[in-house]
Amino acid sequence: MRKTLKQIAKWLNCEQQLVEEVVVTGISINTRTLQAGDLFIPFRGEKTNGHRYVTQAFENGAVASFWLKDEPNPPAGLPLLFVDDAEEALQQMASAYRQEHSATFIGITGSNGKTSTKDLVAGVLSPYYKVQKTEGNFNNDLGLPLTILSLDEDTDFAILEMGMSGFGEIEFLTKLAKPHFTAITNIGEAHMQDLGSRAGIAKAKFEIVLGLQPGGKLFYDGDEPLLIPLVTEQKDLKAISFGLNGSADITATNITTTENGSSFTVEGLLNEDFFISVLGSHQVKNTLVAILIAREVGLSAEQIREALKEVSLTNMRMQLVNGAQDILFINDAYNAAPTSMKAALQFLQTTEMRSDKWVVLGDMLELGELEQQYHEEIAEVIDGKSIHKVCLFGPRMKWLYDKLENNLPADHLLWTAEDYETIIQHLRTNAGPNSIVLLKGSRGMELENILNAFKE
Repeated sequence: MRKTLKQIAKWLNCEQQLVEEVVVTGISINTRTLQAGDLFIPFRGEKTNGHRYVTQAFENGAVASFWLKDEPNPPAGLPLLFVDDAEEALQQMASAYRQEHSATFIGITGSNGKTSTKDLVAGVLSPYYKVQKTEGNFNNDLGLPLTILSLDEDTDFAILEMGMSGFGEIEFLTKLAKPHFTAITNIGEAHMQDLGSRAGIAKAKFEIVLGLQPGGKLFYDGDEPLLIPLVTEQKDLKAISFGLNGSADITATNITTTENGSSFTVEGLLNEDFFISVLGSHQVKNTLVAILIAREVGLSAEQIREALKEVSLTNMRMQLVNGAQDILFINDAYNAAPTSMKAALQFLQTTEMRSDKWVVLGDMLELGELEQQYHEEIAEVIDGKSIHKVCLFGPRMKWLYDKLENNLPADHLLWTAEDYETIIQHLRTNAGPNSIVLLKGSRGMELENILNAFKE
């Protein structure tokens, strides 16, 4: 973004101090990461007040700053924009910049796979267009405006991840972003405590179509029955389904995985073979979104095929890591819900990369009143003949431990509420060059601490 401070003041229609033709080239909410040319936004919360850092922001290169109208003692001699609410003003700026931007906007939501799908879409488009995407987890009512305002003016495609914990949140984000394409990767169980049921989660995710541009398209999980009536009710909605079960508009079959990645055949709207350097049938399913969007913007099957070969995902998504003692780890520890945990377990059980298969599973969080049931149900997809050692971490995993106790030999099952070291020592003693270890748990469980003990 390159806008004069006067242009931004006009967007906000706000009071101002010493506003000149200085050019703003970025937005910052943190003086530690602030870049020269940024507009600094001081937030005021219970524990901190960003106004204390405004002077420091200018020392670090800021060219202007917000200042809340009810905050006393604004510093004289500095260019300030006076606003009622910093977050609302940020969102207003993002909306104005979005209105002026000519990029194709893509909105992605879902219970699992948002970030992987975002990476896959960016990966298939990047060789042919200028692409920017949500960085990290900037996918909420603060992060998404910051992402929009970080877009270069000549960006061709903006890929925006949209997260939520309750009703109305996706609606706000999609109406701000006004996407040309939207995708719902799946409907899981995360945020059950706020939305009450999987049907509630589906309804909240489906809000993404409310901001869709006229003539825009939705790509949705055709394997999810809860989405089909929502799509059917929208008579004017252009929607394309993807899946693995054969009934969708586009499906993936013949999925074969090696240590190098996954090969598969796409059938339906196009019939082609593809390869991605990513593990897991659930990631192949996410790839169908990237293929559909690439097809919509005019890329040929060969262009898509070549781009997918080079795609990589954000760390901790089915990431292969070689560790000490020649142990091969699959680091899928960024997050977990029942759907994604079952998918990762099914991959491990079917892979032939190594024969000594271990799982280290951490608690699944934010599952609401049914959290015990969801943890216990994981036992149904753990085959003791395929998976040789099961290590469980966290107080909620005691429910799964109790379910597995009668199905697995005692020396094949370990549970600890909060001690990483117990699992680390068990691996050091019993795992080796023939072992593959899946790490899967919610972000708060920080299972990468186990992997760190084996980094060479």
